[in-house]
Amino acid sequence: MDKSTKTELEAAAFRRLVSHLQTQTEVQNIEIMILAGFCRNCLAKWLVTAAEEQGESLDYEGAREQVYGMPYCEWKDKYQKKATTEQLEAFEARQKKNKG
Repeated sequence: MDKSTKTELEAAAFRRLVSHLQTQTEVQNIEIMILAGFCRNCLAKWLVTAAEEQGESLDYEGAREQVYGMPYCEWKDKYQKKATTEQLEAFEARQKKNKG
């Protein structure tokens, strides 16, 4: 497979992941972080970094809007729930595991 085709396939897979996360609004970022070690905000940060590496300018809020499919503050108001004590404890345990 040539590099261009590989890049196109990776981009398509990324778009599908983002689209999937946009439709799975019941899945909270903290849950994704606990299970996978990344979340929608991480994807936005990776987009910003990728843009910088290509000499392009993309601010974090613009990247979050791409990932969330709407301004983050709107998504947060509509879909984000307060993390439970159990979620926070699991998140902390995951963070410690990743550092150790």
